[in-house]
Amino acid sequence: MTYEKKLVIGLFGFGVVGEGIYRVLKQTPTLQAAIKRICIKHPDKKRNAPAELFTTDADLLLNDPEINVVVELIDDAEAAWHIVSTSLGSGKAVVSANKKMIAAHLAELLQLQVDNRTSFLYEAAVCGSIPVIRNLEEYYDNDMLNSVTGIINGSTNYILTRMNEDGMAYDDALKLAQELGFAETDPSLDVQGTDAANKLTIILNHAYGIISKPEDIMCKGITQLHPTDSVYAKEKGYSIKLVARANRVNHTDVAAYVLPTFIGPRSQLFNVRFEYNGVIIGTRLADEQFIYGKGAGRYPTSSAVLSDIAALRYGYKYEYKKARTGVDYQISTDHVLRIYVSCENMADINRLDFIAIDETYISQNRKYITGTISFDKLRKAAWLNNPDNSVIVFAEAGPAADHQLEELE
Repeated sequence: MTYEKKLVIGLFGFGVVGEGIYRVLKQTPTLQAAIKRICIKHPDKKRNAPAELFTTDADLLLNDPEINVVVELIDDAEAAWHIVSTSLGSGKAVVSANKKMIAAHLAELLQLQVDNRTSFLYEAAVCGSIPVIRNLEEYYDNDMLNSVTGIINGSTNYILTRMNEDGMAYDDALKLAQELGFAETDPSLDVQGTDAANKLTIILNHAYGIISKPEDIMCKGITQLHPTDSVYAKEKGYSIKLVARANRVNHTDVAAYVLPTFIGPRSQLFNVRFEYNGVIIGTRLADEQFIYGKGAGRYPTSSAVLSDIAALRYGYKYEYKKARTGVDYQISTDHVLRIYVSCENMADINRLDFIAIDETYISQNRKYITGTISFDKLRKAAWLNNPDNSVIVFAEAGPAADHQLEELE
């Protein structure tokens, strides 16, 4: 679909991002886009826009034939699914920032776009202002993509920065993040790694054509980290980051996980601090490309949403090229990781789970073990979910993993 006329927008949600979109569209006539109506949940709340724009009746937007673009910016994933699926079903283009909804309904959303020949854009759902999706779609379709590795949740990165650099306890760092607006009142989606897993589900589709669910991705957040882990990291010259990673381990298999990771100073991710995000795209031909910026907040998210709106003027659609390469990539558990496990009681850790053990340390207060383990063995380990144990991956996985990459050459 090519838009010859001005884009007529129905906006769902008028929070900080929605209001930002409204203001920028009013101030930027060259975008040739205007909001006709805004659907909100609480009509009594005072808002900085004309009252006649607002309604609580979603159908007034969904059934309006003049509205050709729906912009969905609400935090309710199920309500967002109804809005987006209904809009696509009626031929309206859609822009969304709801990564939870997209990750949960990815297969259905792909089919809706095909069936109705319309556009569904969602750059803001992954890393805010960082154009990860557009880059994977446009610039890496012919290059052999080896990996996508990133810090893609600003809340956890802020908390870990405070813990690593200032020695703050987890609870204190979380409280500060909440006070500054970097973490929600209920931060569980962020700190448990669920938000990053939702984003990685979307990335996997644009990187490798994999249609998956967030539950297919091994995910551990930062809630089990112990203060001594930061001490170990400093001694070894590392920084601890919550990293989402997708990498080819052979010609058809892709490893995918969200895990706390030791990052060394040679990595671009080492200096990604506070609420910032950073993504490294590794390719066979172009080596590594690094994208960095703010992953959340009014202006970064508004920037991505506006970019998608502007792209609709030219009928832009995601082409999902990776699904048509002829290679059927799939998420695999057949690979190895080098990990660090700290614990209260070393007897809790089954040493037989490891392929090889590099180092063991025992003190009165805390113990740790480092070694190489198969991914499948790790995800099934009884000690993995023990709240007294913390597990951190080494970004440099060691000789066994290096051998896997050599086989791709």
